[in-house]
Amino acid sequence: MFFKDLPTLYKKACHSAFYRKALGWGLGWMVPFNRAHGFQVIQVSENSLSLSLPYKRGNLNHIQGLHACALATLAELCSGVLLLSKLDPARYRIILKSLHMDYFYQAKESAFATFSLSDDWMKSEIFMPLENTDSVLIKPEVIIKDKEGRHLCTGTVEWQIKSWQKVKTKS
Repeated sequence: MFFKDLPTLYKKACHSAFYRKALGWGLGWMVPFNRAHGFQVIQVSENSLSLSLPYKRGNLNHIQGLHACALATLAELCSGVLLLSKLDPARYRIILKSLHMDYFYQAKESAFATFSLSDDWMKSEIFMPLENTDSVLIKPEVIIKDKEGRHLCTGTVEWQIKSWQKVKTKS
C-alpha cells in the first residue's frame, strides 16, 4: 500500500516537515531491513532527495567508521525512492540489477546522500525508450558526503525499469 501511495506522500513531503517525517517512517516500515540503520529524510523536492545515515553503533564497522554496506544501502535507497516518486508504481516495476561503490574517504561522522534527476532526463532515459522496448537499464550516480563536505563515496545504482504488463513471473 505504501509504495502505491509513495508519489502522493513524496509530493506532500516537498512542502511539509510532517510529511517528510512520515516519508522517513514509511520507508522504515515498508523496508524493515533498512529500519535499523535509522535513515532520515533531510531534504525533499520534486527532482531531488537527500537522506542521511547516522553515525551510530549499529552502522559502524570494526574500525569505527560507517560500514561500507550501510553506505551502499543509502545510495540504493536514495535513488530508488526518488525514482519511485516519479514513476507510477502501479504501472512500472523497478528492480536493482547491480550496485557499484567507489569509496574515497573513511566515514567518521554521519553521511548524506543526494540524488537529483529532471523530468527531461526521465523522459529521454526511461519513458521514451520504454515505448520501443520491454525494459530499460539506468545507472544513476549517488554522491555521498559527510557533514564537512568530504566526498565519502559514489554509488552507481543500476535499476531495471519495466512496465508491469511486461513482467513475466512464470516461464
